[in-house]
Amino acid sequence: MIGLEGARYPWRFRLVLALLALMVGAIAWRILDLQVIDRAFLKEQGDARSVRHVPIPAHRGLITDRNGEPLAVSTPVTTLWANGKELQGARERWAELAGALGQDAKSFAQRLEQNANREFMYLVRGLTPERGQAILDLKIPGVYGIEEFRRFYPAGEVTAQLVGFTDVDDRGREGIELAFDNWLAGVPGKRRVLKDRRGRLIKDVQVVENAKPGKTLALSVDLRLQYLANRELRNALVENGAKAGSLVILDVKTGEVLAMANQPSYNPNNRRSMQPAMMRNRAMIDVFEPGSTVKPLSMVAALQSGRWKPSDKVEVYPGRLQIGRYTIKDVSTGGGPVLDLTGILINSSNVGMSKIAFDIGGEAIYNVLQQLGLGQDTGLGFPGERVGNLPNHRKWPKAETATLSYGYGVSVTALQLVHAYSVLANNGRMVPLSLVRVDREPVATQVVPEDVAKTLQGMLQQVIEAPRGAYRAKVPGYHVAGKSGTARKASVGTKGYTANAYRSLFAGFGPMSNPRFAVVVVIDEPSNGYFGGLVSAPVFSKVMSGTLRLMNIPPDNLPSEEPQQTVATSSAAGGRL
Repeated sequence: MIGLEGARYPWRFRLVLALLALMVGAIAWRILDLQVIDRAFLKEQGDARSVRHVPIPAHRGLITDRNGEPLAVSTPVTTLWANGKELQGARERWAELAGALGQDAKSFAQRLEQNANREFMYLVRGLTPERGQAILDLKIPGVYGIEEFRRFYPAGEVTAQLVGFTDVDDRGREGIELAFDNWLAGVPGKRRVLKDRRGRLIKDVQVVENAKPGKTLALSVDLRLQYLANRELRNALVENGAKAGSLVILDVKTGEVLAMANQPSYNPNNRRSMQPAMMRNRAMIDVFEPGSTVKPLSMVAALQSGRWKPSDKVEVYPGRLQIGRYTIKDVSTGGGPVLDLTGILINSSNVGMSKIAFDIGGEAIYNVLQQLGLGQDTGLGFPGERVGNLPNHRKWPKAETATLSYGYGVSVTALQLVHAYSVLANNGRMVPLSLVRVDREPVATQVVPEDVAKTLQGMLQQVIEAPRGAYRAKVPGYHVAGKSGTARKASVGTKGYTANAYRSLFAGFGPMSNPRFAVVVVIDEPSNGYFGGLVSAPVFSKVMSGTLRLMNIPPDNLPSEEPQQTVATSSAAGGRL
């Protein structure tokens, strides 16, 4: 019947044969094409199932102090991971693996059960290469290793809040590590390898792209001065029973931060017991009312106005001044009923400063404080840095004018305060602040007339060296200048001040023959006395003394040797006779 149909319709039979022939020809051509002509296609498909690109880790850039001493380095570590599916077939070795990892066998087994269907899970991260290799040498199926880098901080707690730290993935999370993360972070490379269907390495083929390590960053700090500042600040907190403290050393010529210490601190290499408050770089984040340390800056406004000169007198008797419902008081009244401008600074007279402020106006003081950087952004870009608050009024009432002149109603950071004092030390010239080493002296801006700045230098030198001055701030062998301050702590969440809570302050610079360094000390809530001249001035003395010696600054206040020379000459003469 079929043969009959085929004979009856021969064209259909031939059509079917032709179609079959075309199909066979197409298949044959495709085989020929893949095997002979276009062999790259099958090779690519095979490679896609066996060739992998494994990332080559790149270590972060080195952070150093200004002299090349390491502050943050990256060390190689091994991270162990596992294929949960493969590990299910090696249950008898789970206890062995848990013991090698230092983990509890029962909880480790539960964790593996929960991840039985996952092809990737971390076992432990950041092992030393030796320990990681020892575990890999156990040859437990499904356990693999990855080469990574971990950050280590040689200076520990001494530079913790400034340098900051990285997270487990080596990304910056605090401090300089976060601020300069793009600069420090490296670019991972690529390595081509052959793996089997279970992901096991068969052959390391070649490096496709080399890893690019992060760039080195040289900070402005001097590790020697940082250790000095940290030690003296920590000792001060212990001796005075204080809650916290900050200390900043600044190069007045270059604007470089040579030291920035904060207490309490923490160990960035072991952060298990770290408390959030310890992470704060208080010198740049905590704001406070600077108290009497602002009086020299207000004096700048008085001298600039042309209405006042250092020899002018102000009556301060009886040591109190009534402004509406406010009473301004002087803590010390031993300087006499009448004081000149230097005497007002030496005795820290609020009454005298207020009367000068009433004469020149609050606007004049505000303008000077603004020019000196108070309440302004420093431009450093440090994470969490605050700008403080410098109030301005369209019309300045007497109460606000007075409080501004002696450092209340305005909030600053320790860094802003030391920057303002550095302008006085640098003959009225302001240079930009820097946390990174400066290779050439920056361009300075004259923000205070040079004669006014030099006048203030002499006045502040007398604040320390005069008979009633802050003698605890003296530095043996050197002439230095500065001003103490004591400020009540504002209440958090309510108006007014916290009872029996103070900040003790001291700001100064030296040596006076050629001012080079400015230092600010802030001690938070000391319990064994709270006046700045009692608590913070001795810290300034020790830190400034150590700084001048470490930086090889020649003394400018050595005892005169003339009497000894006279005696020696007389003896020699007697010998000749």
